[in-house]
Amino acid sequence: MTPLDKINAMKMPFADLKGVTFTEASADRVVAQMLVRPDLCTLHHTIHGGAVMALADSVGAAATVINLPQDAKGTSTIESKTNFIGGAKEGTVVTATATPVHRGRRTQVWQTRVETEDGRLVAIVTQTQLVL
Repeated sequence: MTPLDKINAMKMPFADLKGVTFTEASADRVVAQMLVRPDLCTLHHTIHGGAVMALADSVGAAATVINLPQDAKGTSTIESKTNFIGGAKEGTVVTATATPVHRGRRTQVWQTRVETEDGRLVAIVTQTQLVL
């Protein structure tokens, strides 16, 4: 089973609710996309910060799962920091790309870049995942 197959076989109900589609996965990079739907926006038809954070959290968690040690039981986010840089309008697709900062026995740290279709940066999210 490829890393992308493993991610797509996982049950991630909140990612499904947000419409997250994983498009690429390896030990060093996980990529997903999400349509900026009206229910994920602020009053001004721009993606809500919580939707950005939730997208990045799903991608970072998936990246951690495919990098877990054999004896691990799972993962949980224990810290997340988001720098908001720009917005994404309703109807566009945002892409989240997670890359590793640290992969240890007890924690993993991932940085996720969220960008618009034309490559404009929406946010940079750094999260720490506990290895269970």
